[in-house]
Amino acid sequence: MKPITFHTYLEPKTKVGYCHITVPVEIVEQAGGFGTRLMCSINGNEQIHAGLQGKGDGRGLIIINKKRQKKWGISIGDEVSATIELDTSKYGAAMPEELEALLEQDLEGMKAFERITPGQQRYIINYVDGVKSIQKRIDRAIMLIENLKTMPSGKFDYRHLLGMEERDD
Repeated sequence: MKPITFHTYLEPKTKVGYCHITVPVEIVEQAGGFGTRLMCSINGNEQIHAGLQGKGDGRGLIIINKKRQKKWGISIGDEVSATIELDTSKYGAAMPEELEALLEQDLEGMKAFERITPGQQRYIINYVDGVKSIQKRIDRAIMLIENLKTMPSGKFDYRHLLGMEERDD
C-alpha cells in the first residue's frame, strides 16, 4: 500500500474513551480494513504506530493521545492532514532496546513472548517503553518477562504479568 494522505478532524472522546481522527470508509478499504496496523503521521510530524479501529458506521478511527496532541500543537476540532501506510514492523510497535536485549539473552522469555498474541506483545512493549528512565525500563522488562514465564499455560493474566495479587471475586 502506498502512503495515503487525507484531511480529517481531531474529534473528542467517544465511547472508546480517547480523542481520535476519523478515517473515511474508502480509505479504510484501501488500508486493508479494521484491525490493520498502520504508521500514521499528523501534519507532517513523526510517524506513530497505530491500529485502525471501527466507528460502527464503516468509518475508522485512529487514537491520538493527549501527549501527542500537546507535542504536535493540535486540539479537538482542529482540521489535520493525516498520512497512513502499512506498519511492517514485527510487533506493530517500536521495540525498546532494553526489552530487546533481555529477550536476546533469555531464550525461555523469548519463547513465552512469541507465544502470546500480538496485542499482548504490544502491551508489554508499551508498558516497558512508558517510562523515561533507562533503569526503570530495564526493571519493567525483567519483571514482565519473569512473570510471563511463570504464567499458567493457555491463560493470559494481566494481574499476574504486573506482579499483582489475584482478585477475590
